[in-house]
Amino acid sequence: MSNVLIATDADWIRDDVVAALADADTEVSRVHRGAEVVEAVAALAPELVILDMQIGSMGGIATCHSLRLEAGAGRLNPVKVLLLLDRGDDRFLAGTSGADGWLVKPIDAFSLQRAVRKVLAGERVEQSRSALA
Repeated sequence: MSNVLIATDADWIRDDVVAALADADTEVSRVHRGAEVVEAVAALAPELVILDMQIGSMGGIATCHSLRLEAGAGRLNPVKVLLLLDRGDDRFLAGTSGADGWLVKPIDAFSLQRAVRKVLAGERVEQSRSALA
C-alpha cells in the first residue's frame, strides 16, 4: 500500500488513521469535505479511500455513491472504499453504499490495519464494535 486518502473534518480521526497506517511505504492524504473526494481521487489515484460517516454537508455514504457512479460512468478509476461509521445501526446504510467495507467508531489501530489489508486484498469487511472475523 502506498497511497491512502482520508475524508474527514475531524482532526482526531485523521490523527488515528495516520498513526495506524503511515509508514515509509504509505502516504496518507486528507480532504475535509466529501465534495472534494472525487477530485482528490482523480488527482492522487489512491489505492484506498477512507470515508468518515459525517463529512460536512456530504457524508461518507453519499460520497461513496458518488465515487461508484463516477467509476461506473468511466470518469474515474475504481477505488477501494472503507467507511468509518458512527454507530452499528449505520451498517444498513453502509451496505447500500457500494463500499468495500466498514468499521464502527471508535476505531483502534489494529482493527484499522487489519481492515485495510483485507479490503486491499479484495475481501469485504463488515465490522461492528466487536473484533474482526
